[in-house]
Amino acid sequence: MSSSSIAPRYRIGLIANRAHQDAPDSALVQLLTGSRHRIEALQPELIVVGRTLDAIGQMNLLPGYPHLVRFPYGRQGGLMKLVSRTVDADPERTLDAVIYLIDPVDPSSTFPEAVALKRQCVIHGKPFLSTLGGAQEWFELESIATGAAPDPALDERFRLGQEGIALIAHDAMKSRMLELAEKHFAVLDKFAFRCATGTTGGLLNQLAVKIKGEAGRNWVKPFLSGPLGGDAQIAELILERQCRRVLFLEDPHVARQHEADIQLLERAARTVTNYASCMSDIKWGDRWLSLIQARQVN
Repeated sequence: MSSSSIAPRYRIGLIANRAHQDAPDSALVQLLTGSRHRIEALQPELIVVGRTLDAIGQMNLLPGYPHLVRFPYGRQGGLMKLVSRTVDADPERTLDAVIYLIDPVDPSSTFPEAVALKRQCVIHGKPFLSTLGGAQEWFELESIATGAAPDPALDERFRLGQEGIALIAHDAMKSRMLELAEKHFAVLDKFAFRCATGTTGGLLNQLAVKIKGEAGRNWVKPFLSGPLGGDAQIAELILERQCRRVLFLEDPHVARQHEADIQLLERAARTVTNYASCMSDIKWGDRWLSLIQARQVN
């Protein structure tokens, strides 16, 4: 690769499952062509796992881009090395975000290193972007944060008055969700609708009543609790393209009896990969809400 006088502003791990690499309209192609102008402006260092980098080269997706770093193929430990870089304290090595374009029917996304990669991103407050829509939005919002003009091609997804958002939190994270919702109430209030599972929905409606009075009583549409099927109810909304974004504050330190339900929700988002996105940690959720406030379209 050619050298560049521009130092990388971000360091991003990048991997795509095979189905997201091998077609002219694959998620990897759509991401790197549609966000090419953002990548060139932000100049991130892309640390790319083996076969994904092969696909980038074979399809000439980032010709001449100077900040591409090859990691081994997955079967040779490439994904395991991404986990290590996610937790690395050295600012010259640690990742700022991970883009892992997951095909929901590819079993490799359930391998221990893949599960650990997401978990460590949540623990260390690094965005884990597993859908095309989520990755495109990350590049757009981070570009806006550096002073770039909005990309008109993405305006529709930022018309919050036409959008839905799901707000979900594990027990240990419910108080953090309430803090986040109160801090960003103004932008959350712009969404066409909000939904939540079980107790979280009730707590958010109590918060809305405190802020808006009686007008906030049904601010959030509550579904069943996660263990009783609320995650599945929200998954259907995602599949029907009625809820684009999920802010799910996960507690990565406890065993979760309804793990299958959580995975179902994420799988729904990955099934409509060009539409939906999931955010799983409070640090990225907080930044995302701040950035989307500036990017929203009336």
